[in-house]
Amino acid sequence: MSQLRTVQVLGGGAVSSAHVAPLVTGLAARGVQVTVCAPAGGEHTRTIPGAGVRFSPVPRRGDPLAVAALRAACADADVVHAHGLHAAVRAGLALSGRSTPLVVTWHTRGHAGGVRGLRHLLERRAVRAAAVVLGTSPELVDRARRCGARDARLAPTPVPAGRPPLVHDGKVRAELGAVGRPLVVSAGPAGPGRGLGTLLDAVRLWREREPVPLLAVVGEGSESLRRRVADEELPVVLAGHGPEDGPAPEDGPAPGHVHGHDPGHGHDPGHGHGPGHGLGELLAAADVVVLPGSRETRPGLAQDALRLGVPLVAAASHPLRDLAGPAAVLVPDEDAGALAAAVVRLLDDPDQRERLAEAGRRQAAGRPTEEDSVAHVLSVYDELTRP
Repeated sequence: MSQLRTVQVLGGGAVSSAHVAPLVTGLAARGVQVTVCAPAGGEHTRTIPGAGVRFSPVPRRGDPLAVAALRAACADADVVHAHGLHAAVRAGLALSGRSTPLVVTWHTRGHAGGVRGLRHLLERRAVRAAAVVLGTSPELVDRARRCGARDARLAPTPVPAGRPPLVHDGKVRAELGAVGRPLVVSAGPAGPGRGLGTLLDAVRLWREREPVPLLAVVGEGSESLRRRVADEELPVVLAGHGPEDGPAPEDGPAPGHVHGHDPGHGHDPGHGHGPGHGLGELLAAADVVVLPGSRETRPGLAQDALRLGVPLVAAASHPLRDLAGPAAVLVPDEDAGALAAAVVRLLDDPDQRERLAEAGRRQAAGRPTEEDSVAHVLSVYDELTRP
């Protein structure tokens, strides 16, 4: 059989890029000819290695030339695999009238400018153009079926391979100003369903504790987030990120730290600066990791917390229940009081934190590996291209 040729279509954001990076690497290692189509300068330029992978930049969505450019890039493909809602819609249009099979992966709920009817229309169009829809949670598989998918299957997000647990040596906490006080870690930037506003509300509730817990937000926060931290003198630091340690946020790395008010610990509001830290380093140093939004789009953050044995508090959602099982404390979405109470209870109960840590390691050990994920996708490709 001749070499299998596949085109991976991305929208350019962090979620699909983080998933596609190990997939295309694994496919290329197995002899598949891989082309990645994504907007020039997108997140894939940082997260997807170039070895054995061809890149074909296409205009961003909304550009009238985008579909034509994608159609040309897919001309010789045996299978086209689109990641995310808008990438799937464009790929479906580009393959119109052709027999090339389209595989669509839904990593999270799509966004369409907040217009619910438009989002549903795009979802129906995307799944009906696909030969197979892969959902990273049972909820997404069910949704694809309701939208009219001919074939929808579960493709659980794998645990990243080749990343041994990090050892916390105290240096990161010292540089953040979290010596002798609890350290809570979450992720930015702000966005629909990410829950950072709710998390800052929770910080206001727990900042009367002694010692005051410090919240470190991975990634460069929005201007409104920075302004609120400074205006309300919150014990929050925006800590940057290192893409080598895990999926990167959609914004670029922060230039350093931006501290909120840090009562009694010697930092001036808004004026603390220091080196950025990798995501893995921050997670390993944390007492608790928080995912405050029910539409959190960074499953890698939850996976790494479980793998490293860091207690996890998250807004309740079907994907998180499936991923974390009994290894996380789930709270109602947009409920700052419940979120603050859950974090405080864990900080006050080291035995419960240790139980969650052990449960997290067991949960992570039972998840599919990246090799399993590549093998699963390749089996789908083989099924669709079999004579």
